[in-house]
Amino acid sequence: MKFTELLTPDNIRQGVVASSKKALLEFIGRIVGKQVNSEQFTGLKCFESLFGREKMGCTAIGSGVAMPRARLPVGDKPIAVFLQLTEPIDYEAQDKRKVDLILAVLVPEGLCSSYSANLSELSEKLTDKNLTKKLRAAQSAEEIWQVFEFADAYLDESVKEEAATTSN
Repeated sequence: MKFTELLTPDNIRQGVVASSKKALLEFIGRIVGKQVNSEQFTGLKCFESLFGREKMGCTAIGSGVAMPRARLPVGDKPIAVFLQLTEPIDYEAQDKRKVDLILAVLVPEGLCSSYSANLSELSEKLTDKNLTKKLRAAQSAEEIWQVFEFADAYLDESVKEEAATTSN
């Protein structure tokens, strides 16, 4: 799956200030809550869903990156939000590294099983050192979007080349 198939430019925030993991998840909840615009799934419900998932296990994936995820009780397509923080925060990551890059993904309940492999693939791509370096250096949401567009082309080609090499 490509980042640009899941994420939209409107859901990218650069230079976000967050004091804690909880504050970060509340911020994401407000963004998603406005988009879903449903009495069933408010910003508070989104936060509760993300926070509940964090209680089951930390969603930091290493190298200063986190990928919080949760289920949406409504909707027919996933919603993703990408945040670049001004300062890293403690995220209780297994590698003990503070987090400053976050890709939050909320998937409608009926699509969870079909998106599981896609999210694993994106998680792996998000730990690419070149990608994280460029995401951290980006000075605007537009630059972050361009990094993801480039990554979609470059990382997909790398995967294809690696698959071709291993099959020979």
